[in-house]
Amino acid sequence: MGVRGLQGFVGSTCPHICTVVNFKELAEHHRSKHPGCTPTIVVDAMCCLRYWYTPESWICGGQWREYFSALRDFVKTFTAVGIRLIFFFDGTVEQDKRDEWVKRRLKNNREISRIFHYIKSHKEQPGRNMFFIPSGLAIFTRFALKSLGQETLCSLQEADYEVASYGLQNNCLGILGEDTDYLIYDTCPYFSISELCLDSLDTVMLCREKLCESLDISLADLPLLACLLGNDIIPEGMFESFRYKCLSSYTSVKENFDKKGNIILAVADHISKVLRLHQGEKKLEEMLPLGPNKALFYKGVASYLLPGQKSPWFFQKPKGLVTLDKEVGSMSSAPESKQEVPMCTDPESKQGVPLCTDPDSKQGIPMCTDPESKQGVPMWTDPESKQGVPVWTDPESKQGVPVCTDPESKQGVPVSTDPDSKQAVPMCIDPGSKEGFFLCTHPESKQGVPMCTHPEFKQGDPVCTHPESTQGDPVCTYPESKQGVPMYAYSEYRQGVPMCTYSESKQGVPMCTHTEFKQKSPLGADPEFKLEAPICTNPGIKQEDLVNMEPEMKQQVTMVSDPEILKIARAHHVQAESYLVYNIMSSGEIECSNTLEDALDQALPSQAFVYRPVRQRVYSLLLGGGEDGASTCPTVKEWFVYSGNPLRHPDLVRPLQMNIPGGTPNLKLLWLNQDAGIQARRLDALLGCFDLSSSREELQAVENPFKALCCLLTYLFVQVDTLCLEDLHAFIAQALCLQGKPTVQLVDLQLDYIDARAVQLGSLLVRGLTTLVLVNSACGFPWRMSDFMPWNVFDGKLFHQKYLQSEKGCTVEALVEQNRSRLTKFHALKSVVCKACMRENRRIVSRQHWHSPQPGRWGRQGSGSHRTSSGYSRAGQGQHWRDQGPGKRPAAMGCSRWCCFSFVLLLKPGHPTSVWASVGVSR
Repeated sequence: MGVRGLQGFVGSTCPHICTVVNFKELAEHHRSKHPGCTPTIVVDAMCCLRYWYTPESWICGGQWREYFSALRDFVKTFTAVGIRLIFFFDGTVEQDKRDEWVKRRLKNNREISRIFHYIKSHKEQPGRNMFFIPSGLAIFTRFALKSLGQETLCSLQEADYEVASYGLQNNCLGILGEDTDYLIYDTCPYFSISELCLDSLDTVMLCREKLCESLDISLADLPLLACLLGNDIIPEGMFESFRYKCLSSYTSVKENFDKKGNIILAVADHISKVLRLHQGEKKLEEMLPLGPNKALFYKGVASYLLPGQKSPWFFQKPKGLVTLDKEVGSMSSAPESKQEVPMCTDPESKQGVPLCTDPDSKQGIPMCTDPESKQGVPMWTDPESKQGVPVWTDPESKQGVPVCTDPESKQGVPVSTDPDSKQAVPMCIDPGSKEGFFLCTHPESKQGVPMCTHPEFKQGDPVCTHPESTQGDPVCTYPESKQGVPMYAYSEYRQGVPMCTYSESKQGVPMCTHTEFKQKSPLGADPEFKLEAPICTNPGIKQEDLVNMEPEMKQQVTMVSDPEILKIARAHHVQAESYLVYNIMSSGEIECSNTLEDALDQALPSQAFVYRPVRQRVYSLLLGGGEDGASTCPTVKEWFVYSGNPLRHPDLVRPLQMNIPGGTPNLKLLWLNQDAGIQARRLDALLGCFDLSSSREELQAVENPFKALCCLLTYLFVQVDTLCLEDLHAFIAQALCLQGKPTVQLVDLQLDYIDARAVQLGSLLVRGLTTLVLVNSACGFPWRMSDFMPWNVFDGKLFHQKYLQSEKGCTVEALVEQNRSRLTKFHALKSVVCKACMRENRRIVSRQHWHSPQPGRWGRQGSGSHRTSSGYSRAGQGQHWRDQGPGKRPAAMGCSRWCCFSFVLLLKPGHPTSVWASVGVSR
């Protein structure tokens, strides 16, 4: 994570920037310097998960009681010295970092493959050098910290940016994490979690000022250095040749330094001795080989600038004017035109300055208004021609940039020329009115897009020319904001489509009008399948000045239109009280990281497939708007890791209609209504997501915390037909025995050996618990979250022990450790699950039945062999896991499940269903 090579450079080449400090002493100094202010540390929780997970066992699904105890000790230690902790978790993966996310997931797949190979070879857990965090650790850590009374937040953008912003704006003691990006941000001090000694509260502080001194650069140069070295946005290979050129011309190469260390020194030397000579005179693209990556590079540099900050490396910014992506975002209405124009804030005068967009640099250019024509025009100077661009059109020089069209004169108003091409920026001509409309070029489509409308009039007529005709298509005007929306010529559909600008990326996105909400919506078109997911612009979230705005307030484009519902979903998300709900409703895109799954096990499906029907029903509930919602709501993009998925693009998953007695309730009823009886409707919705409405009475009779567990086990055994009675015994027995065991007894538990199948079963159940968090959040919390927190219902080693005992044929009495009370509860819970499964035509049988040949099954020969089955399914109730995979993305979105009658049939060459073999066998 962070800047490539910087962590090693700091440790080997510049160790003096690392200073041992003591948090207790720092807190006392902070209190004396800021009386009445509680010393606060902002914790990047995602960086701390490995540090927090201290249990010796990690392979069996997680030692959750031990982990919870470790978190409690961590919090108590800081609380005892009067330090307040604020925990931040990643709430989304930004599009600019998706490639890096995919790269890490594929790397993790290879690590998991080696882990399972080791288990099968040695029958034991690998060493800590192969450590892989248990599935769902980040999700459940949020709820663990909240239950410990800690302030826990979930980000709406990249978490490290929100952490750095919070630390800067709230005068925090520092940031605790393990990410070299915190050396680049100009924020509060950065402390290493990996070097923290909890007993003494000593750790290492990494000083960015000392780093700059060693590299002979300034703090403002660090973002530029980070992007030239490579980070999560800029691929490391993008400037590889440039770095080696710097190294070849670097005259102070240190023989005792490693190659990467010398490269960092060489790049920093180039910045200080070469680039700085032309700072403010030349653009970065004139000094660096940016090529087609110019926009990405600028965005990478800007990603390190916190609210109120600016970079001297951004060319031609007027004094005191902030024009970066993270600053430009407020809209102001001209009093005469009532038309919104972009604004930025002058940090010195605190006054808003109107902006227009330079089509070349994509940066905001300050504007002034001609007192006679009332026309807004740019105020900057062309560096190429060395000529000052006049504030209005010079009738003699004819120079200028067309910004808008005068509806009264029907003529385009030229006010500047393109600084690169030296040519006037082209205009679009309406053949009907012969009216010229000024165009800027869309960076991807290379097609003209109208700039704006004349500020003197309340309505303008900007147009975009149809790509195959001469007819101009007018720009759409949003009815509430009165803002002109440029049209994008969609080459595939041969028609103009309105553009929407994302607040984060500032890039135009084609829009469509949602038939249900009657609002313009960006089109999420998959490049391979060309399926479009309409997204609605939320009218309740107004554009605000992003400089003074909380980071989580930037989300403006959503999948649903109800501002009240979105506000609730957002609040639950930010407060880390829900899981994935806001992501689904806002962007329609979710992800799930790696799970400990054996890619070579043909019998057990990936959790991504097992729980997909549940997620599909949740999509219907969240996006469908009530009755028959699944047929109208858009697809959701899923980035889920499973064997055989190259993650080149997301799975496009369609919602699945729910089957709920009384119909599907809307979200206002589930989330806002407090009338008596609504809790029952919430429970109906939850069970409907698992398609277990028929088992409502039996599940309701189960005591807590086993109610949610029985629901999950019933779903699992109905969905996965390779689970047997012995598996059910192990799941139930471990949950019952867990209730009476102290943490120290779980720590001392020893296993005879490690079984690969049991490892995957443990992860499968834990992923089911995270799915329960999603469903419970979406349905308005009919159940207490604590009922399916793993430290209350699951322990990895304990489950593994019960699995091995059940595998050996131990009696139920032995599984529950000869406890009569547990034995009674065991039979009661088993009865609930088995009866619910029978109601769905799923009979749970012992694995002993698999020794004899049966239609659709192969005999099981020992614990190491694999088995399959008839692919049991319930027609029309969602897709069976065997039907889902990378080869069926367009169709695998809610189609009816089918029964495969034999394993031989599935593998028959050329058979329509043989596509499953590419999923099942490759696993």
